[in-house]
Amino acid sequence: MPDIVDVHSRPAVTRAWLLTPVDQRDPHEDLVDCAVVALGTDRLARPDDVLPVPGDTDRRGWWGDLDASGIRDGWPIGSRLWLLSRVTITGPEARQGSTVARAEDYTRECLQPFVQKGVASRLSVAGERVGVEGIRVTATLYRGPLPSIQLRFSDLWNGTRA
Repeated sequence: MPDIVDVHSRPAVTRAWLLTPVDQRDPHEDLVDCAVVALGTDRLARPDDVLPVPGDTDRRGWWGDLDASGIRDGWPIGSRLWLLSRVTITGPEARQGSTVARAEDYTRECLQPFVQKGVASRLSVAGERVGVEGIRVTATLYRGPLPSIQLRFSDLWNGTRA
């Protein structure tokens, strides 16, 4: 059970912090920090992505990803979750598919490099619709025999009212 729960907004991230002796940091928190930065940073939209604001040409992205292939062996930072900021939550029958599935895909795409580079042994992502206006995505990074790290994102649509 976590000793401290820290909730961030936009997107909301619930993080469990384990208390350690003074002046010591639980080493697994480094991976938590990296995952939160990755998920909370806007990844460059693909040319075929539909941008949230009609007529907008800003595909966002982090300027450091311009040289990602040379600096971090092709590991771009960020997620495309920002593309869902103004969409209607739809089911699988919609033209663009299920919004929950897209949120899961964007989360998986963002965190998969942790597995590919051997930082985590496995990743699981599960999304669910919460009420009329919400989606909750839970991502768990497994690290072999070490404790897993679970991040829960919710309220992706908080403050985006038409």
